[in-house]
Amino acid sequence: MFKKNKEIVAMLLAGGQGSRLHVLTKNTAKPAIPFGGKYRIIDFTLSNCINSGIDTVGVLTQYQPLELNAYIGNGIPWDLNRLNGGVSILPPYVKADSGEWYKGTANAVYQNIRFIEKYNPEYVLILSGDHIYKMDYSKMAEYHRKTGAACTIAALPVPIEEASRFGIMNTDEDGRIYEFEEKPQKPKCNNASMGIYIFTWDKLKKYLIKDEQDTSSSHDFGANILPDMIAQGEKMMAYRFDGYWKDVGTIESFWEANMDLLNPKIPLNLSDPDWKIYSRFDPMIPQYIGKNAQIIESMVTENCRIDGKLWYTVLFSGVQVEKGASLNSCVVMSNTKIGRNADIKYAIIADDVVIEDGAVIGDLPENCEDSSKWGIAVIGKGAVVRSGQVVLPNEMIEPYSGR
Repeated sequence: MFKKNKEIVAMLLAGGQGSRLHVLTKNTAKPAIPFGGKYRIIDFTLSNCINSGIDTVGVLTQYQPLELNAYIGNGIPWDLNRLNGGVSILPPYVKADSGEWYKGTANAVYQNIRFIEKYNPEYVLILSGDHIYKMDYSKMAEYHRKTGAACTIAALPVPIEEASRFGIMNTDEDGRIYEFEEKPQKPKCNNASMGIYIFTWDKLKKYLIKDEQDTSSSHDFGANILPDMIAQGEKMMAYRFDGYWKDVGTIESFWEANMDLLNPKIPLNLSDPDWKIYSRFDPMIPQYIGKNAQIIESMVTENCRIDGKLWYTVLFSGVQVEKGASLNSCVVMSNTKIGRNADIKYAIIADDVVIEDGAVIGDLPENCEDSSKWGIAVIGKGAVVRSGQVVLPNEMIEPYSGR
């Protein structure tokens, strides 16, 4: 375990728009999206920090920050309410005469150099707030220290056909990175970056300042900082991670990650007392399971009322499922009401939705004649799906529509 001091400061990038999640991020920052019945996506990164002994975390926010800021608050649920350190919300830097949006991931950290220097760390850990995984950063930091690297990047092997979606690291036999390619069209290997970096602080500061002065730069770690450091001969190392990790940046991957929680073969145990995932969820009223309920391999959070049928479904707190309703392979967020005889398949239903009696949402993949038109149906926050209404596979209903 890393000692709880300021030898390392974590900077958590949480300002992205998350446009590929469409209606789910219309009014909410991606790291604040609910996940797994009682969590938010950002809970995983914050919990990893405190479980790794890192108690100083800067959260860099920008897009739709209000809900995320309110959720993090003073950091008590993650034991990050510290007088010296703890969690700090870091919006875009405001100068004396104007404000300036973060121009990229590197610029976001550059704008907060003064925050980092306040703790005078030896190392800086760069994280993203939109991944689902459990990881001991202290082990990665120890690897970084022993190798004497300027930067260490967490690496995960991916199927070669998917490698073009990631930053790809080409390494020699001892793990030293000799080339970093950001989303290459023709990847040379499948060694994908997880977007987790540990930098020796004096090295990172030097390259952040240099990058800021380059008017042609996009001010991004993957596109600019990392390739420049390699080009300048800095020692860059890949740290192999072999656990569960999911980038939930699309509707499909977000749905898949929730479904993974129901698969006993997937190593993502959220109840592990040795590596707890903390959240603001406060259990109140136990579930009510009616006499007509049928629940198969599903996750039902506290304060739900179920009198319908569930297959492979994740329910958040306060969900009501009336008699005759049927849900198959769904994610249903808090305080949603599902009426009698509603039929829902392969769907994501956001918070505070009302689904009236007899509504039909989504369908099984095998029932779609044209597979290219099939996809997860998504109902935005606060929407109403009227009685008898049909929402097709891959269709998205805007937040608060139908009211």
